[in-house]
Amino acid sequence: MNLSNAQYLEILNHSLSSGGEYSEIFYEDFYGTSIVYDNGKIEEINFSSRKGASIRVVSAEETIFAHTNDPTYENLMNLAETLSKNASERFGSNNIVKVEELIEAEKRDFAPFEIPFDNVPVEQKVQKVLKGVELLKNADKRIKQITVSYADSSRKVKIVNSEGKIVEDIRNYPRYAAIIFAQDEEGNLFRGYSSDGANMGFEFFTDERIEKVTTDAVRQVVSQIEGVDAPAGEFTVVLSSEAGGTMIHEACGHGMEADLVLSGSVYREKVGKKIASEKITVVDDGTDKNKRGTLNYDDEGTPTQRTVLIEKGVLKGYMHSKITAKKFGVEPTGNGRRESYMVLPIVRMRNTMILPGEDDPQDIIKSVKYGIFVRKMGGGQVDVISGDFQFGVDEGYIIENGEIKQSIRGASLVGNGLKVLESIDMVGNDLGYGVGTCGKDGQGAPVSDAQPTIRIPKLIVGGIVKGGNN
Repeated sequence: MNLSNAQYLEILNHSLSSGGEYSEIFYEDFYGTSIVYDNGKIEEINFSSRKGASIRVVSAEETIFAHTNDPTYENLMNLAETLSKNASERFGSNNIVKVEELIEAEKRDFAPFEIPFDNVPVEQKVQKVLKGVELLKNADKRIKQITVSYADSSRKVKIVNSEGKIVEDIRNYPRYAAIIFAQDEEGNLFRGYSSDGANMGFEFFTDERIEKVTTDAVRQVVSQIEGVDAPAGEFTVVLSSEAGGTMIHEACGHGMEADLVLSGSVYREKVGKKIASEKITVVDDGTDKNKRGTLNYDDEGTPTQRTVLIEKGVLKGYMHSKITAKKFGVEPTGNGRRESYMVLPIVRMRNTMILPGEDDPQDIIKSVKYGIFVRKMGGGQVDVISGDFQFGVDEGYIIENGEIKQSIRGASLVGNGLKVLESIDMVGNDLGYGVGTCGKDGQGAPVSDAQPTIRIPKLIVGGIVKGGNN
């Protein structure tokens, strides 16, 4: 979408000609490749692309929106005309905003990359998949099924808005994943899964990274095969930094997205109040170099930043888009994100984490007489209104007399996000990341989450109670 500034101004002003406080053109050019090895062969190689633009006009609580997959000047003017007609019927405003000039935003580079994905032959990408397959085939004879997936995508965006800004950004998303199933002597199947991702180029796919992903998947499945049924009850739980930040993302992060705060999340009306242990500081950082959730600008053209959510136990604020920031009377935090040009931006996390503390991770483990060590978290459910959660444990162990002992299987963690934050009494000086694609309102957003090793003195662990009942 290489239009002149004069053309952008004409489109914006026409969209606002019948009312509206804010208008924005969002352009996207996306391409991606996915490769999957399954059933003993390369099962699929898919290429995808999309290109298009949208315009939205906002007035107070109302938004009108239209998009096209052919973003020419003529088509965008037609969208602006349609929105102007809708605005005259819905907004009823006599105050017409006029955009006088446009200025290009400063270049930022929190996600530098060396090798664009489209410069790499697909055969070279396939070799990255086969490298992981080879490692897994030689890892353990009990492995019966192997799935390895490679994905890359590049997303160029351009935002031109009535605040007079022209913003451009490039997001490159590599991802590598391994899923394996292994069988014990009784024929029971167990699953191991590991993945990694970032915001960088093809240089992401190193042999070392592939080896780590496959090794993690193997270790996880072996721990289940050789594990015992998890005990049930209330235990001291140590969450490893390797567990990633699943709990902080799900049990806390979503409840601090301002649109969900407005819907009544457990963190509503608690700004300035102590809601967590003084050892806990939580941030959502859009500038963490090359992490999967990192952006130079969000999808509304707001510069990303490190947003402090909790500082030494005190709730400092929420994550905001332009719309929610206006409702709260604060500045937007760069958390307005959208999956594509065809949908509206909503408040989304980026890289959400508990910051490291001062405790040695080994000392945290040594402090536990009998408890549970969680090395890898699984999926789960969260109620953002109450803060209640339940998460599976993909890799866990018994801690006995300060030492990690027998692996366990079938464990889950049950609790309340606020109560867990309040109770954490040891925070490690390490930090480990997890990656994913977060789903909300039908949209996916690349994110990462992180945490140090932490100790929760009392947490309900679901497992096997005496007598063999779940």
